[in-house]
Amino acid sequence: MTKFNYTCFKSPFGWVVVAGSNRGIARIMFGASSEAEAERQLLNEMQAVASPSGLSEAVNLLTRYFNGMHVHFNLELDLSAGTNFQIDAWRKARQIPYGTVQSYGWIAREIGKPNAARAVGQAMGANPLSIIVPCHRVVRSDGELGGFARGLTCKRQLLELERKTQDVQNNLTN
Repeated sequence: MTKFNYTCFKSPFGWVVVAGSNRGIARIMFGASSEAEAERQLLNEMQAVASPSGLSEAVNLLTRYFNGMHVHFNLELDLSAGTNFQIDAWRKARQIPYGTVQSYGWIAREIGKPNAARAVGQAMGANPLSIIVPCHRVVRSDGELGGFARGLTCKRQLLELERKTQDVQNNLTN
């Protein structure tokens, strides 16, 4: 049985909980109003022990992200909770550039399942690694936001955060 550890921290998007195993980061949840709520949400989904061991890099990168810094999440991930299809969809979503969006249909075509846009939407809804697997960057083919586990307001806020960060990044390099 896989053993998971977790830690919590406060961000501009509420309390964040990060859980990992010896394989890598396995779960990220954010938006809780308190540390106790964040822990309760995680422990309702998985058995884990409070310990920051091995999670400091993820916490550092997520903190920087939520504070409006451009971050590349080069972390080991534990995707064992997903099906092969979900893992393929999550990996493709990770390739969507920072501050941009792609459609569910685009991911479906890219992973060789051109008629599976709805299934991609379901995979994004089951994403255990929100932010690192940027499901908020996946939208409907008509450009509308589609769904998001934390709600459309949060999805819009994350996209705006990335666009502002990208604008700053571009201004610094020009």
